[in-house]
Amino acid sequence: MRLDDLPTPSLILDRSRLARNVARLQGRARELGVVLRPHMKTAKSARVAELATGGKGPITVSTLAEATYFAKHGFHDITYAVPIVPAKLENVARLVAGGTDLKLITDNEGVARTVEARGLELGVTFRILIKIDTGLGRAGIAPGSADLLPIAAALNGKGAALAGVLTHAGHSYNAHSIEEIKAIAEAERAGAVKAAQRLRDAGYPCEIVSVGSTPTAIHADRLDGVTEMRPGNFVFFDLFQLGIESCAVEDIAVSVLASVDGHHRERNHLLIDAGGLALSKDTGANKNQPGTGYGLVCLPGGKVPLPGLAVLDVHQEHGLIGHAKALDAINKLPFDRFPIGSRLRVLPNHVCMTAAMYDRYYVTDGGSEIVDEWDRVNGW
Repeated sequence: MRLDDLPTPSLILDRSRLARNVARLQGRARELGVVLRPHMKTAKSARVAELATGGKGPITVSTLAEATYFAKHGFHDITYAVPIVPAKLENVARLVAGGTDLKLITDNEGVARTVEARGLELGVTFRILIKIDTGLGRAGIAPGSADLLPIAAALNGKGAALAGVLTHAGHSYNAHSIEEIKAIAEAERAGAVKAAQRLRDAGYPCEIVSVGSTPTAIHADRLDGVTEMRPGNFVFFDLFQLGIESCAVEDIAVSVLASVDGHHRERNHLLIDAGGLALSKDTGANKNQPGTGYGLVCLPGGKVPLPGLAVLDVHQEHGLIGHAKALDAINKLPFDRFPIGSRLRVLPNHVCMTAAMYDRYYVTDGGSEIVDEWDRVNGW
């Protein structure tokens, strides 16, 4: 089977680029002296996780559906990196009782007490990481917060046990330079280490000190005192990561295959069958690369984007390709180069969001031949 044989839109994964990206971050983890616990919310695929961990190694997930899926595929060292709510504990307990070391996170003393009590009721010991905020401002407590030790005290080791601390420097995505990312990475490291040391000084165990984001993992100068990092986007990369210098365009491993299904010469645009659902409506890449629109355009077998073209507008199932630099008034699109029924590939702005609508990857080794199909899990 070849690209021309696929239905459109389809999600295409270049296995050779994936392997190169994985090798790069595995090398970074060795260099920095930490464990790589990749966040699988991007790929949501056991086959990708096997490559990223070198087998069935430690992973991070963002949903219990992911945790269940990966446990069924033999991954049993998992961190569920979304603050736990009590209603989900029964499902977690089933996974724990089945042999999965599924670590949970919280930043709330009351939740910690509830988790402890429910663990006793359900006959399991939940392992808990305290969420630390090192600048993102989304969840977590400050490294010096007075709430840290009471949360630890609520975990008496019977129904729930303290496993460590976890933070995420997601604000690195808003950085404007590599030096700024480096500074955020150091603040992420220092904040997590400070919280861990406060726990140890008070007599609490703190086995895990976990940090993570793709930009900080790539650009951190050091991770002294940290035990693991949890980047996720790095397996595929995307146009946003290109804009903040985390990758080169040749590293972007996932694209959307689409068909040209309309010519509109008077409006100077091509219509494709990949719209907001197929590509997502995330336009964050435009902050660093104006004119990116909803994605840049490649030929089916092309390695880099075609100059000057982008998906400039999307509806639910339609995408409009035009001139990225708004040159419509003086430059007409080469319609004859893209006949109706021909195919194009679109590089995603934010691959985690783009991939969310698909149930599989069509895998290539950089050419037009489909060498495999890899499943992925969706939902919650």
